[in-house]
Amino acid sequence: MTDTEVESEPLRGKARWIALGALALAAGTLVFDATIVSVSLPAIIAGTGLGFPAAQWVLSAYSVVFTALLITAGRMGDRVGMRTLMAIGVVLVVAGSLLAAAAHHPDLLIWGRIVQGAGAACVPAGVFSAIDAVFRGRDRTLAHTAGGVALGVVAVLGALLGGWLTTEFTWPWIFLVNVPIGAVLLAGILAVVPEIHTQDRGLDVDGFLLGAAGFAVVVFALIEGAAYGWGRPLRTFGVLGLHWSVRAAASPGPVLLVLGLMLLALFVLWEHHRAQVNRPALLDLSLFSGPAFRWGVAASFASALGVFGLLFVLPLYLVDALGLSTLRSGLVVAVAALGTLLGALVARGPVAELGRVRIARLGLAIQTVAIALAALFITADISPWWVAVLLVCYGVGLGMTCAHLTAITLDGTPPERSYRRARAAQATLGGFGAALGVAILGGALSLSLGHALTDRLSEVDGLPQRTIREVTIVTHDSAGGAISALRAHHADAAVVEALARGFTDATRAALVVASVILLLGFFATARIPVGAGTTRRTSPAARVPDDADRTTDSASEAEAESSANGAADGGAKSAGAEADESRDDTSSGTG
Repeated sequence: MTDTEVESEPLRGKARWIALGALALAAGTLVFDATIVSVSLPAIIAGTGLGFPAAQWVLSAYSVVFTALLITAGRMGDRVGMRTLMAIGVVLVVAGSLLAAAAHHPDLLIWGRIVQGAGAACVPAGVFSAIDAVFRGRDRTLAHTAGGVALGVVAVLGALLGGWLTTEFTWPWIFLVNVPIGAVLLAGILAVVPEIHTQDRGLDVDGFLLGAAGFAVVVFALIEGAAYGWGRPLRTFGVLGLHWSVRAAASPGPVLLVLGLMLLALFVLWEHHRAQVNRPALLDLSLFSGPAFRWGVAASFASALGVFGLLFVLPLYLVDALGLSTLRSGLVVAVAALGTLLGALVARGPVAELGRVRIARLGLAIQTVAIALAALFITADISPWWVAVLLVCYGVGLGMTCAHLTAITLDGTPPERSYRRARAAQATLGGFGAALGVAILGGALSLSLGHALTDRLSEVDGLPQRTIREVTIVTHDSAGGAISALRAHHADAAVVEALARGFTDATRAALVVASVILLLGFFATARIPVGAGTTRRTSPAARVPDDADRTTDSASEAEAESSANGAADGGAKSAGAEADESRDDTSSGTG
């Protein structure tokens, strides 16, 4: 079997562009979900009574499952066919959406998100394999560019639609909207997208189990650690019939974190063993020997962590501390998404002469400064448009970074190594960063809330200590939702103002953590050789026989792919890179 086999006649004429529309819509659902759920999170908390850890799981559960299944799903597509894989993914996304919309308990909502994540993991591999099978030469360049712009537009629409649906209707509609979208998408996939098979590379089941388990345990420990305590146990922890008593000498949080890290270390050792015995492995560790790949992956990790962490923290701040509706909060997030599109265009145009690495560094520097300024200047009564200005600056930096980071990271990949493996490693670690972003920045917000709320409430004259403790606990456990509820019921203005200021203080602490992470990402780009990302690569499928301009076309495709990755937010870039992983099998035949 060749790398890519299409089981039908190649599409021609308008059919190709109809297929592109279906594929762009499929890829867009990943970005759409990220923004619509993040913007709607305050309304979900108010409607379901989610606790703080459960609110984090609404975002993290999706990312954990998506990342864990991403490569494995692509390899299943090698066997069953990429169109079939996409169709299965769409059905699972719709099923998960229906389960989430019908949830009358937080656990059911989280299970719905898990099913959605499993379905979403089936989409990227098929999308990009189909684009490469259907389009050739300059048409493929146009297809990738159009797809990238579509991702950015969908990110904006997700933020706006999430705000509008939760303001005018109820939060379940943000999931129910996936039903008609899924129906149209499924019909389009089955009608116009050809079935595609790629080379069967085999499965690494043991590696998958070790990696997924370690990943899940680490995220669980970071999210639930505050609830169970990081020193002395705060509550009983039960799993598989075993119970961790509150009288134990230590909390389960640190123990689980160490266990998760040990499982990830075993995963790395197992992947090394698989490579030594020449067996299929999920992660090619030899790729990290190249500085461009090693530090490019680190920068991708930091950027994805920042994006998804901020998508959790900022909507809560905008709604609970500033008192915005979810619609106005969605407008602020949408403006930030537009900034990302602008940054990608700037990276491809006015500043292109700086070179890819310098542009990526500049982008991360802008991200770091914008979030650091936000941490310094946000207050409980700042104009939301000043927040929007800072977020636009952050979005511009994000777009500039993402526009070139994939090409930089994959430059210099050893010719004997699979280009697909390089993309897989980059995207998997980027997805890991996305899930950790919610856990780490959410954890920073959670840890800061207790002290900040208590300190601010203590400044209110005549408020008893017992009341301070009770209000602090309720506000913390509702992830700030109690502030909006008190404001709606016209509670004591001094108390509401103190709570809003306390939540702002905690948000500021989370933004400081985000700026430190982004600064580390900037330092990672500083270690990348300046000339990285200048090598032009193509896959065998990208070649057009007897085309005198094929070298130019291939270079244009590489440029277009980077633009596509930069057109959406950092998390979407990671997903797109992983999806791209499934399109190219080897670079050895391309130089």
